Formats: sequence, C-alpha cells, structure tokens
Amino acid sequence: MDCRSESATTGEGRFRVNANGKLLDVWLLVRCVSCDRTRKLTVHERTPVGSFDPAELHGYGVNDPELVASRLLDPLLARRNRFALDWTGSWRLDTPSDWLGEAWPVQVTVVFEDPVPVRPERLIAQGLGLSRNEVRRRIKCDIPLRRPTSAGFTFTVLAAD
Repeated sequence: MDCRSESATTGEGRFRVNANGKLLDVWLLVRCVSCDRTRKLTVHERTPVGSFDPAELHGYGVNDPELVASRLLDPLLARRNRFALDWTGSWRLDTPSDWLGEAWPVQVTVVFEDPVPVRPERLIAQGLGLSRNEVRRRIKCDIPLRRPTSAGFTFTVLAAD
C-alpha cells in the first residue's frame, strides 16, 4: 500500500542514474513528508546518453546541489510526478531589532539565500508581526504581494495610522 501524500522534502538531495544500454533513466530521490519513505521522481526516462549536456550528466553523477534545486523547482517535473515540496520552516524575514525607531517610511530589501517560493504578503506579515490586512494597508511594493516569488524584492513600510 503506497502513501498518497503529495508533499516531499529533498533529504540528502540525491540523483539515481541507471544505464540501460545507450539509454539512461534519471530519478531524484525525495522523502515523503507523511510516511518518511524515499520516493523516486522521474527526471529523465529512457533518454539517449548522447542527448545529455556533458555538464548536466556530470551533475547527475555527483549529485550537484544546484542541479537538485533546479530540478525540484521545475514545475513540469512537479506536475509530471504529482508532487509539491514542503517549504515549512524554509524561510524567515530577518529585521534589525531597532528598525521601529527609524523615521517613517522604512524601506526593506528582501534577499533570498535559496530560491524558496513564498508569498510576499505572508513573509512580511510573519516577519514584521503584522496582520495581513495591515500588510495590505501599510506595505507598498512593486511586485504583487499575493503571488509567490522566489526572487529578491524591496518594499516600503508606511507609518501606522
């Protein structure tokens, strides 16, 4: 009986490569969030060796962390393998403790160490201790606050009423 959970975490972030003649199968090994079992996500299936970029093929062989991240963030791979990553605890907004004493408005720059998709509204609300309604009222930003992003951005916090 298989677990029907569709959430996974990378664990070690490893690829498994299997050669079948001149064809390769490549899987990414992930760990199920619900049952903690390892699952294989198909990255390539029965693909001719000659069609691989040599650097990509080498990356699969050495479990390149950047290649693991790029494959995990690939929406086509997620859709094809029917999974979603569990990003719980993967992000936080670090703010200086004395930022409230600054003159208003305050400009804040968000930089991502890893490309973790997050809704800016949620990040700002949790990071600054504001309600989402307060975020909509007090935050001015050039990107949509309700749409996930994994790229850095800047926003301005207006003074409370």
